[in-house]
Amino acid sequence: MSKIKQVSYSQYSLWKSCPYQWKLRYVDGIKTSEPSIHTIFGTAMHEALQLYLQCMYNFTIKDADEIDINDLLRRKMKEVYTKEIVETKKLDLISRDDMVEFYQQGEEILDWFKKKRNQYFSKKGWSLVGVEDKLVIPIRGELHFLGYLDVVMKDEISNKIKIIDLKTATMGWNKYQKADDVKSDQILLYKEYYSQQHNVPVENITVEFLIFKRKLYENFDFPQKRVQRHVPANGTPSMNRMRMRFNEFLDACYDKDGTIKDVTYEKCVGKCKAYTKCKTL
Repeated sequence: MSKIKQVSYSQYSLWKSCPYQWKLRYVDGIKTSEPSIHTIFGTAMHEALQLYLQCMYNFTIKDADEIDINDLLRRKMKEVYTKEIVETKKLDLISRDDMVEFYQQGEEILDWFKKKRNQYFSKKGWSLVGVEDKLVIPIRGELHFLGYLDVVMKDEISNKIKIIDLKTATMGWNKYQKADDVKSDQILLYKEYYSQQHNVPVENITVEFLIFKRKLYENFDFPQKRVQRHVPANGTPSMNRMRMRFNEFLDACYDKDGTIKDVTYEKCVGKCKAYTKCKTL
């Protein structure tokens, strides 16, 4: 069975940042990014949080609290580090000190989250639909949209669906990151295609980002939260603008039958935010 042609949010995001880098990665098959401590930590933190939530909703809160998710975080960070750094002999990319620092910050996040968990996840009236819920939706010709939803919840009273995307960040998202349309488009795309795949009216789906902070401000006068909730605008106008932006990407890169267009891509010019990296490729 042949592999389906697919497009993802990460492809769209890269194209919005730099069409030339998109071409290198998805047309020429040249990898333009390297693993980092941020991606290793993010992968491990996702798995730790998702396991906790699965245990909490499928069994009991007590069972979830008894899981050693700190140890899971440590083992997963080590596993990803071994695969992406040690086995590929890229030891210069991440130091042992980086691993220790990020792991300790992860412990602080998880310990805080377990104490404040009820502010973000409650069993009263809510059920867990799934984690890493896979979306595969045909969008043009043989081309499919592929996505994995971090957490999907169901409100048992209203029957509405909530899609939650988990993020890790140094100190949360600032107002510019919250206002970034491309960031918001990720979860709006998930809302759009979840509706289609599961035949749920789009107006019955809510979305939010939960951003887990590695660091807190020093000498701050008020208690700080390790988790930041961000609900992007996701009503009809916002969904329509997202569709327009995503279709702009599809029209620029793919024919109506889903094949990649034969287009010449130039390296970034000085005004492009990806120029510093692009000029070295």
